[in-house]
Amino acid sequence: MDYILSPWPWYVSGPLIALVMALLLYFGKTFGMSSNLRTMCSIMGADKFSDFFKFDWKSQMWNLTVVLGAIIGGFIATHYLSDNSVIDLNPQTVAELQQMGFENAGATLVPNEMFSLEAVSSVKGLLLLIIGGLLVGFGTRYAGGCTSGHAITGLSSLQLPSLIAVIGFFVGGLIMANLILPLIF
Repeated sequence: MDYILSPWPWYVSGPLIALVMALLLYFGKTFGMSSNLRTMCSIMGADKFSDFFKFDWKSQMWNLTVVLGAIIGGFIATHYLSDNSVIDLNPQTVAELQQMGFENAGATLVPNEMFSLEAVSSVKGLLLLIIGGLLVGFGTRYAGGCTSGHAITGLSSLQLPSLIAVIGFFVGGLIMANLILPLIF
């Protein structure tokens, strides 16, 4: 049973990702989560308010299977394939997170101090979600796609703009984790 609960090794998951990307390229499709949000907004009538949403969303319906797969896969992974073990974090990382007020660093997939109903219903938590959501939304449009689109699709098809975007994502993540997050908490 431990084998089922452990992550797949790179030599299995890597070729599977490559196979999916090769199939997408063969059929002339691209992959990314942010494009799904645009499709869903267009389906719900956002094209009446902004020209950005005026496009042939029916041609992108296939991509909504990615969203469905992420939801179903997340449910299966957390309910049937997880052993609820503590994530093995670097002790220095745990100490730094505890200094910021994160009590059980690594005990849950996401920290309760940021993602519990109690945290989200506070003014600080609500502002973090709204401002973070706006920044992520702006960033994905400014970068021409999201992390999954650029890091998986863009890099696998050797696109220089995707390499630049992925480098920017990592630099932004380092700045957030090391400079901004300590100021917020």
